[in-house]
Amino acid sequence: MHILIVDDEPLARSRLRRLLADCDAGHHISEAQHAADALAQLTAPGARAVDVLLLDVRMPGMDGMALAHELQRLPEPPAIVFVTAHADHALDAFELDAADYLTKPVRLERLQQALAKAQRARTGGAARTAGGPAPEGEALLIHERGRTERVPLAEVLLLRAELKYVTVRTVSRSYVIDDALADLETRHGEHFLRVHRNTLVARRALRALVREAASDGDAEGWAVRLHGLAQPVAVSRRQVAAVREALAG
Repeated sequence: MHILIVDDEPLARSRLRRLLADCDAGHHISEAQHAADALAQLTAPGARAVDVLLLDVRMPGMDGMALAHELQRLPEPPAIVFVTAHADHALDAFELDAADYLTKPVRLERLQQALAKAQRARTGGAARTAGGPAPEGEALLIHERGRTERVPLAEVLLLRAELKYVTVRTVSRSYVIDDALADLETRHGEHFLRVHRNTLVARRALRALVREAASDGDAEGWAVRLHGLAQPVAVSRRQVAAVREALAG
């Protein structure tokens, strides 16, 4: 990928260059000292297309947010990964459809994850341009330990209400958010099916409805098996018919 680093601090650009070299992926790296410099490079006649911007937020003159707005005017804008010392712009960044939001100092693992998300975003944009099917672009915003991460709904297997929080389960890990389960069901009901009063599961992950012994061992209940999740998920009796209908469809 062609990656453009946009940061007014030379040391910050240098550190990102070193991290990108450690990614060992053969990326082509360019630099811009500020937003106006980046915009000039991106719009120059005959310029090499940029796939990903690693973009600082606070810079002299035009800041990173303003540059991101300007880039939306381009026919094929690059994917944007914000890289900043300030966590308070994360929501604004994701409203601009940023692929990711990293806070300094950046770790190699997080940078690699961000580049993978940016690559998927670029691939999705190319598919829409070519008239192909639009990929699922919806995501949940996870606020965790001073950073905000965008988790695509396509990666979520299960949403479970526990006390005043909701656990978000993917194949690789779990997150905690403070949204209400009912609100999540209203917003994303086409992707998730309620199987219990406290649980929604991804419709695409449904594999089988099975009989399961109850936790007290005295009776049998129902559970659903999900692709990517080893443990079956309990299904309340009142939701059995809905699960069967979803599996049949």
